[in-house]
Amino acid sequence: MNNENLKKCYKCYRPKTSCSCENIQIKLKTKTKFVILMHPKEFKKTKNGTGFMTRNSIKNCEVIIGVDFTNNKKVNKLIEDKNFSPYLLYPHEQSIKINKEIINDNKNLLIFILDSTWPCSKKMLKQSLNLQKLPKLSFEHDLKSNFKFKTQPQDECLSTIESTFCLLQELHNQEIENFKSNNLDTFLLPFHKMVEYQLNCMKIHNN
Repeated sequence: MNNENLKKCYKCYRPKTSCSCENIQIKLKTKTKFVILMHPKEFKKTKNGTGFMTRNSIKNCEVIIGVDFTNNKKVNKLIEDKNFSPYLLYPHEQSIKINKEIINDNKNLLIFILDSTWPCSKKMLKQSLNLQKLPKLSFEHDLKSNFKFKTQPQDECLSTIESTFCLLQELHNQEIENFKSNNLDTFLLPFHKMVEYQLNCMKIHNN
C-alpha cells in the first residue's frame, strides 16, 4: 500500500490523498448550534463519512462520538443550557415539519443530528433517554442523495451533510438564519468532490 494513503487529515479524518478540506470554500456562520452525534462505526468510515465534513463547513458545530448519550456530560450540559432551545433532527409522526411549520422561539436553536446508519440511529435514540425527550424536527424534500457509491435504504434517505444542507435552507427560509445568496451554493461541494473521487477510484479498480 502506498504510504501516502496511510496519512490522514485530522480535520476531516480522510486520507490526505482525498482530503475534503480544500473544497470547503465558505465556513458558514450560524446562530443555530449544530451538534453531530456520531456513532463509533461512522467514525471509522474514513472514505465516506460526512459528519466531520459537515462540522468543518459550519463554525457553530461540533462532533460528539458515542451510542448512549444519556449520561454524556457535554450533551446534557448543552440540553440544559437556558440560552438554547434543543431539538433532535429525526423523522417522527409528531415531529415539527420545518418546511411547513414555523418555529417561534426567542432563543437560539440547538439541533442534534444523528450521524450513523438508519439501524444504528434507531439504537442510539432507543438508548439515549435524554434525546428521546427532545422535540423532533424533520422536513420533506425532493432531493435525491448524491451518494452514488453507497446504497441508501430508501430514496428519501440523505447523508448527514445533505440533511444539514436541507435544514440550513429551511432555517434561511424562516429567517432564523440569514445567509448570503451564494453561501449555500457551495456547501455541498466537498461532498460532491468526495463522491467524484470515490467513483474514479472504483472505476480505476474495476479496470
